[in-house]
Amino acid sequence: MSLTIKVPPVGESITEVTLSSWLKKDGDAVKMDEVIAELESDKATFELTAEKAGVLKTVAKEGDTLAIGAVVGTIEEGGAAEESKPVAVESSSKEAAIAAPAQPEAAQPSAAVTTAETSLQVKVPTVGESITEVTLSRWIKKDGDAVAMDEAIAELESDKATFELTAEKAGTLKIIAKEGDVLPIGTVVCTIEGAGALVPAATAAGASAPAPATAATNGKATTYASGTPSPAAAKILAEKGVNTASVTGSGVAGRITKEDALLAEKVSENPQAPKEMLGTAAPAAKPAVAAPKAEPVAAGSRSDRREKMSSLRKTVAKRLVAVKNETAMLTTFNEVDMAPIMEIRSKYKDKFKEKHGVGLGFMSFFTKAVCEALKDWPAVGARIEGEEVVYSNFADISIAVSAPKGLVVPVIRNAESMSLAEIEKAVAALAVKARENKLTLEEMTGGTFTITNGGVFGSMMSTPIINSPQSAILGMHNIIERPVAVNGQVVIRPMMYLALSYDHRIIDGRESVSFLVRVKQLLEDPARLLLGV
Repeated sequence: MSLTIKVPPVGESITEVTLSSWLKKDGDAVKMDEVIAELESDKATFELTAEKAGVLKTVAKEGDTLAIGAVVGTIEEGGAAEESKPVAVESSSKEAAIAAPAQPEAAQPSAAVTTAETSLQVKVPTVGESITEVTLSRWIKKDGDAVAMDEAIAELESDKATFELTAEKAGTLKIIAKEGDVLPIGTVVCTIEGAGALVPAATAAGASAPAPATAATNGKATTYASGTPSPAAAKILAEKGVNTASVTGSGVAGRITKEDALLAEKVSENPQAPKEMLGTAAPAAKPAVAAPKAEPVAAGSRSDRREKMSSLRKTVAKRLVAVKNETAMLTTFNEVDMAPIMEIRSKYKDKFKEKHGVGLGFMSFFTKAVCEALKDWPAVGARIEGEEVVYSNFADISIAVSAPKGLVVPVIRNAESMSLAEIEKAVAALAVKARENKLTLEEMTGGTFTITNGGVFGSMMSTPIINSPQSAILGMHNIIERPVAVNGQVVIRPMMYLALSYDHRIIDGRESVSFLVRVKQLLEDPARLLLGV
């Protein structure tokens, strides 16, 4: 019988992984839960374990990029599959050796030889490529406790996550490390005594040893794996609060797999069931304690809705993350008194619309101010290409627009040579195209500087992200009447915060601050925009 090994889900936002290395080779015998390969995503490294014992047959190659659910390899029954069976006892005669297996195991005569009890060292496992040490946060089991295979015995913490340490065999726990200890990877944390020991032989008086349980469940023999969850399944069940006794395992010998855990639902639990299902002696009954009060159930619907990301949203997401990772982005702030521009709009907006057929908004004033400031500080409109800085003698201003499918940034070409009316017409035309999803690729390509207006949605202050490959972006915000000091007097003025995010690799603090101050001066004295001073 062949078991297919697939790439497991490793995170909500991870859709593919890379097979970095095979820890086992094609044709190797592997044990259940043994690590056979390492998978890498753009966030972390994960271990792939064998879900049953057998012979490994690899399908994917090292370096392959695999989608979640892709087949990595298969495990054929055989090889290491028989490791859990007792070692046959040698007889003094050939006939005895042949006759011995014919007897039922539970009815074998006393005497024989049993394997000596062994001690298994439990070490700090590898939990990530960049993690070299962990902290033992707490012991879940106490020194001397009986533990079952794959049962959580301790919690380990790194600077990135918390991990559970599980018992690799059943036996008695002997603690070595203490809570709070910082342990390098590979350090011995504890030992499990009696791990791997066979059923004790009968006493000298002839009393027979208790026979291992052989009760059949659904036609299958109960083994040490029956009802035992894999490490991944145990974590899922713990998060759901589901008792392992209520879950039927579909894995080899009744083992609970990750798929079983994902499908499991919480039911009324019998507190004694888990230990009995694991085949471990139940601990002595503890004094009854008062049951905790049930948490109040939240009223209303708690359903989720999932939608596939659009291609535009995915592209914008990738570009924004790339900018954060690849630029030395910094933001400087200032504020501008909007009273002069508001007075001009209030006085001339009707005549302006009558003559030009378009309303007089704030965007034309900001665009003109930016174009004038770029003449004085050209580095703000420059960009990096390889090992060169490219300066432009024109101003192609990108205007951020919120479209139905997401954020788009159409470009106004040669804005430095346009009048206020021409800029307003260009902004209005691009906004209509954005709402109707009719913008062409050419209209959204290029640009030397970007302006974004979060104030239309009520934003008071923000740190906008640079629109790559540009090196700076100006953020406008809402206009709030605030008390300010003017000529020694406290007066109420319509004030707006301005934010300039810039790439510190090519724009120095002097240039960025001076650029923003220049924009502020031009907006607070609009006549300078007409005179070019």
